[in-house]
Amino acid sequence: MPSGYNVRSRARERNSVLSRPEFMSLNHQPPRAGSSSGGSSSSETRGSARRPGQMKHQTSQPSEEAADSGSKDRRESGKMPEEDCMQLNPSFKGIAMNSLLAIDICLSKRMGVCASTSSSWGGCRSMVALLALTGHGITWIIGTIVCLTRSNTLAGQEVLVNLLLALILDVMTVAGVQRLVKRRGPWEMTPGFMDCVAMDTYSFPAAHASRAAMVSKFLLSHLVLAVPLRILLVLWAFLVGMSRVLLGKHHLTDMVCGFALGMLHFSLMETMWLSSSTCQTLISISTLSWSPFS
Repeated sequence: MPSGYNVRSRARERNSVLSRPEFMSLNHQPPRAGSSSGGSSSSETRGSARRPGQMKHQTSQPSEEAADSGSKDRRESGKMPEEDCMQLNPSFKGIAMNSLLAIDICLSKRMGVCASTSSSWGGCRSMVALLALTGHGITWIIGTIVCLTRSNTLAGQEVLVNLLLALILDVMTVAGVQRLVKRRGPWEMTPGFMDCVAMDTYSFPAAHASRAAMVSKFLLSHLVLAVPLRILLVLWAFLVGMSRVLLGKHHLTDMVCGFALGMLHFSLMETMWLSSSTCQTLISISTLSWSPFS
């Protein structure tokens, strides 16, 4: 027969096994109906059954609020500023202007064949630059002053004084428009010394084209020239304007607007033409000689 010690050890082992969590349901006794302990345990059970749902609902509210705030932030970040939004229905005028500007930039870059020595026509750059120098404002102003000091006729001095005033008007007007628009040329180049002196540092409008158009029209109107000379004068004005495009300093539209501005300067100077007596007064003041021309 087994001893009492062995029986007690087996009973302790059986109780320890039944006290494990996986065997708790086997050791659990069903509560009696109507008992207070049963009522309390059932209420606790129902309460415990409700608590996960309540906790789930309570924990789901912050997550939903976080999701709502995140979606609102995404929607607010997705809204672009009005100035950054693309116009899905631009006007016909805007489309036409952008297309013309794109064509102008493309053609001007292709025509800048003398923009540098490594360009396709880089060997002709010095000749083209010399042609452009014949239409420079400083060149024409100095040449007109030299001719004025050597002129001995009233008619010649009248024409030269008005030409000098027209050149000064052209230089000042073109410089003001260039400073206002501030358009760069098709090729980024640093303005030369002569350009800085004549205040020809920007691209629009082309100062050489404006000056060439104004001078050629002025000389054609006030000088008696043969037909070949008149044709050469018009051809010179066109080549001077084109030379700046070949050098990469101006766009095609800059040259066209320069020609138009030069014609406007000529028309304005014709309406403000100074008479011979006024020109003589100006010459006397500039030379500090107050005696009239004889």
